[in-house]
Parts: sequence; structure tokens; C-alpha cells
Amino acid sequence: MQSKDDLAVGFTAQCYLLLKQIPKGRVTSYKELAKALNSKAYRAVGSAMAKNKDLVTTPCHRVVKSNGQIGEYALGVEAKIGLLEKEGVKITDNKIQDFDGLLFRFDT
Repeated sequence: MQSKDDLAVGFTAQCYLLLKQIPKGRVTSYKELAKALNSKAYRAVGSAMAKNKDLVTTPCHRVVKSNGQIGEYALGVEAKIGLLEKEGVKITDNKIQDFDGLLFRFDT
């Protein structure tokens, strides 16, 4: 039987694998990531993003709130906005413009 820690590591690793599928210029939400993992653990997805040690190859800056708001980022909100804008995502008042058009949904 797996321990809680083993399960958490597995969940986090699965989050990161999914995250790597999101192309530049697109975003997903904590909810969409959880849904792709057959879970409602939105906060656990947020926790996994906060633990990300490899911000370059695991682009957690592409994960935002389900209402299109930016949300938190390990390097700060301004850094997250800068990375998203560099990828062509338009942001006004900490909210993704055309959020529905840019939302990446996983094939489930």
C-alpha cells in the first residue's frame, strides 16, 4: 500500500506531465488540471505548482484561476504576467483577456 507521501509525489508528477502539454500562448486552470486527473483536488494542484523546482521545463506560469485571474506564482505575480505576455497572452487588471479562447482543456 502506498503512503500519503508517495501518493502526493505521484499526483504532483502527474500534474507536471500534464502541464508540459500546454503550448505557449495558452493557459489552463487549476480546476482543468484536477479534472484531467479525475480529481476535484484543485488546491492540491495549486500546491503542486508551488512546489515546482523546474520553472523552465515545467511551465506552471500557464496555470491560472478558473475565472481567468492570474493567481500566484513562485517568482511573484509580475513575473508570471511577464512570462504570459511574452508568450502572447494579453492580460488586463490581472485577468486573462479572451480566457475561454486561450483555455487549454485536456483530452479526457
